Amino acid sequence: MPVLLSVNVGLPQDIEWQGRTVRTAVFKQPVRGPVMARRLNLDGDGQGDLAGHGGEHRAIMVYQVQSYRYWETVLGRKLTGYGQFGENLTVDGLADDEVWIGDRYRIGGALLEVTQPRVTCYRVGIRLSEPRMPSLLVAHRRPGFYCRVIEEGTITEGDAIVLEMRGGGMSVAEVDALLYLPERSEEKLRQAVGLRGLSEGWRGSFEALLKAGPERNGNAGLASVPEAPPAWTGFRDVRVLSVHEESPRVRSFVFGAVDGTPLPPPRAGQFLVLKIDRPEGTPLLRSYSISDASHPGSYRISVKRAEGLGSAYLHDHVGTGSIVSISAPRGSFILPDDERPLVLWGVGIGVTPLLAMLHDIVARRDRFPRKIYWIYGTRDGSEHPFAQEARDLLRQIEGVTSLVAFSHPGPGDRLGTDFDVAGRLHAADLAPLGIPTEAIVFLCGPPSFMDESREGLRAMGFPSSAIRSELFGSNESLAPGVVKTATVAPHSPAGPSGTGPSVSFVRSGLSVRWDDRFQSLLELAEASDVPVRWSCRSGVCHSCESGLIGGQTRYSPDPLQPPADGAVLICCATPLTNLELDL
Repeated sequence: MPVLLSVNVGLPQDIEWQGRTVRTAVFKQPVRGPVMARRLNLDGDGQGDLAGHGGEHRAIMVYQVQSYRYWETVLGRKLTGYGQFGENLTVDGLADDEVWIGDRYRIGGALLEVTQPRVTCYRVGIRLSEPRMPSLLVAHRRPGFYCRVIEEGTITEGDAIVLEMRGGGMSVAEVDALLYLPERSEEKLRQAVGLRGLSEGWRGSFEALLKAGPERNGNAGLASVPEAPPAWTGFRDVRVLSVHEESPRVRSFVFGAVDGTPLPPPRAGQFLVLKIDRPEGTPLLRSYSISDASHPGSYRISVKRAEGLGSAYLHDHVGTGSIVSISAPRGSFILPDDERPLVLWGVGIGVTPLLAMLHDIVARRDRFPRKIYWIYGTRDGSEHPFAQEARDLLRQIEGVTSLVAFSHPGPGDRLGTDFDVAGRLHAADLAPLGIPTEAIVFLCGPPSFMDESREGLRAMGFPSSAIRSELFGSNESLAPGVVKTATVAPHSPAGPSGTGPSVSFVRSGLSVRWDDRFQSLLELAEASDVPVRWSCRSGVCHSCESGLIGGQTRYSPDPLQPPADGAVLICCATPLTNLELDL
């Protein structure tokens, strides 16, 4: 009969790691005597990062003494004491390939239910001084598992572990491999989705894998995977077919292939990266949304003149007949193929991807008839590009609702004709429109606008999953457990410049040379204060998956499953050639 060998608890503490402060409770220590198992925790225990750990379905972590002995052989060293894998309960028995999701076990006075495998996390690597540990736990199929507390009660080392109810027929090891390893079947995914007791996060990941289908590469359960890979890798030359003045500060550029062949059609809402070779310096790399692709074979971008070098160069030096280089269209800010109502809400030049969507809605209105809400805000009529183009498109959509706001109307701007509302729009101002909460909302504009609008829409009852946004500039970073410090603009790493391939962080407007003192592209990005997202740092979780616009990389270690085409896992990749990254 399985036995509880040790009860281990620990409260969050700050530790120093790679020059940063990490708040973590991975350092568990055994405690003697009875311990109360409550709905969210053991008494005396806590979690430093509630986004990735803790909660009802991750209240108690379990690991086996047999796995301790296994890792001693693999790692070649003795593991002294329990709690070293961050587990709350060290047990004799309950192997990962024998315990089922949904199993219920009586331990002392508590009844526990198995809910999911361990979350892959870099902090177990810190605890064991082995950075590869998150990957090894999955690859060797010894993850351990979480439980929720069905009945609260005291537990004590030495308690027998009694199975009271069998789960749904899939082991912890099998479920873990189904998410993180590449070989999976639709039958197993459907079985996993239906498992009693499985946490909703894991269930959602398996639903995403089912929806993506077996033909989609990458891992849709862990990262956003495009429906199709980019139409080409790297950059290709295109000719500027025409240039149009949309407003005093906004100019549109229409691109076509140099050889006259049609450019592949993009999805409405996608962006491209523009590369401009300048005789006086390094190439300029800038991301721009496609504002119209309704004319087959060509792309239009629309650029507001600002203080940056990219917009100034385009406005001053690029005209009809110019040759520039572009990446293939990419991005997941695209319309769903269904009939749900759509809200397109943009501010300023953030209108560009939404305008492409409006063209697409008109072109496919017979196939996908749906209610459309067009919401737009700008300063005044002189800064309202595409006003007539948008009106012409909206007239072709039955039952459309339009709301245009000027924050500072000019003397010639006519209320009721040129604009509907004076002032800035907030989410609460949309309430009179009666937008159903099952609508999909697309936001595009400055970060402050999107943050405020997202919060306001959630307060009105719109689920977070229905609010989608396109951000110009750097993405929001994710560094679990790392204590936040003051934001610093991206810059070259401290110390001598590297001599390796050029690495361009396109969204951040930064190009630096690779230096072998870094172990990965992730480390280079961190040293440059480029916003990045990560969790496991060992090629498992795909949190760091980033767009690879151009260039080639190598992996060390190899990820457990490769990313989608056109993407790279920066936590375990280094450059082979010059790179352009969507970061």
